[in-house]
Amino acid sequence: MEPVEVFAGAWYLRALRDDDRLSDVPALELLEVPDAAEYIRAADAGWADESRFVWAVCVPTTGETVALIGVRPTGDGTARLCGLARADHPAALDDAVGPVARFARGALGLTTGPLDPTRP
Repeated sequence: MEPVEVFAGAWYLRALRDDDRLSDVPALELLEVPDAAEYIRAADAGWADESRFVWAVCVPTTGETVALIGVRPTGDGTARLCGLARADHPAALDDAVGPVARFARGALGLTTGPLDPTRP
């Protein structure tokens, strides 16, 4: 599956990027993601094989990544909903939960539980 962009109230959700135009590596380092470049490659692979769906939660006007949210299918019709946010942007993650859970249900046919506050 190709990554799907989502609008979540005041936030814009998009696939993670690390290319010549935009890099989420510095933002992921602020979120204490080890080996951020590899994490982005793994997230891209997850979209491709539909094993994991990860979004950068961004400020729409600047594109700055302030949180991560993701869905991990468990194989039984359910999925883990995981995410973390920078300390100064907890609302970004809170606002992303509903739209991402609806995406999981509507597009993937998966039921999610409450948010697990871990790296997706």
